[in-house]
Amino acid sequence: MKESILHTWLWIIALVGIILGVGYFTFIVVSDKGRPFWDYRPVKSIPSESPYATYPKNPQGQHVNEKESRTQ
Repeated sequence: MKESILHTWLWIIALVGIILGVGYFTFIVVSDKGRPFWDYRPVKSIPSESPYATYPKNPQGQHVNEKESRTQ
């Protein structure tokens, strides 16, 4: 009985140690390494600004050609 309890606790300690070890390894490998050395400019993700757009650019910049009237 005492040997069974000892084996159970050894397994629990071993499994917790493995989980903590994998977590620590991941923290060391994936952790923040400081400022990146590359500079990705802002990505133009608006479909009308894409070089692969199907339609030509609208000169007004919007789908509405007139200015909005302010009626109260």
